[in-house]
Amino acid sequence: MSERVAVRKTYKLFIGGKFPRSESGRSYIVQDSNVVLASRKDARDAVVAARAAVKGWAGATAYNRGQILYRVAEMLEGRREQFVALGVPADEIDAAIDRWVWYAGWSDKLPQVYGGANPVAGPYFNLSAPEPTGVVAVAAPEAPALLGLVSVIAPAIVTGNTVVVAASPAQPLPAVTLAEVLATSDLPGGVVNILTGRITETVPTLAAHMDVNAIDLTGVSDAELAAELEVKAAENLKRVLRPAPAGHDWFADPGLARMTTLLETKTVWHPKGV
Repeated sequence: MSERVAVRKTYKLFIGGKFPRSESGRSYIVQDSNVVLASRKDARDAVVAARAAVKGWAGATAYNRGQILYRVAEMLEGRREQFVALGVPADEIDAAIDRWVWYAGWSDKLPQVYGGANPVAGPYFNLSAPEPTGVVAVAAPEAPALLGLVSVIAPAIVTGNTVVVAASPAQPLPAVTLAEVLATSDLPGGVVNILTGRITETVPTLAAHMDVNAIDLTGVSDAELAAELEVKAAENLKRVLRPAPAGHDWFADPGLARMTTLLETKTVWHPKGV
């Protein structure tokens, strides 16, 4: 009797809550696994899915978004051993789980910190409130593959944005496995979309896309490429988060900057009456 041959897993894209193959049919090998090589068409499809999810996600209550992020942390905790098997260090997994919880806690508190009543000279109420920017494109950091990914996704979505993420080309398995966690949590389809493959192919498409409102270049280590992407992003005045400095400590307190940079501020005037 011959020994059973195990079924090799193919790691697919994550777009609109589903796991499609690339329209190009391409793939590459990482850690003896087949990983989809996303195309520019896949990037455009991901933007369409992200845009379709904006209204429902941005319209959800801050409390509800916080609950969903906490649920992701619960699901990630349950898959801890799976990430260990992929070579993700245990301390990084713990930090990634804790970071989901940390951002979940900010969901209904950030408006109190970042918004508020403004003093004006006149009989008016002047109130400022943060609102999501919309669709955010993200180039995830090369390392740490899981914690870095969580650190750029969570602050974008907790405030009501939707994201299209270009995962680390060298370490895509934690990203697609995280997508499986997201798919089995309560996160609506299209809120997070993950592309694997060459960022030099997908990120320029996202930077130039007219329906992308902001771009996070954290994972772009090539200074010349980052400058080119900023020029493309300027076509529709996208907000741009520049690449993280070399040696950035992803285990440190992340602060509020990633959340507040991806927000717009709406200010409303209303007469007080007499």
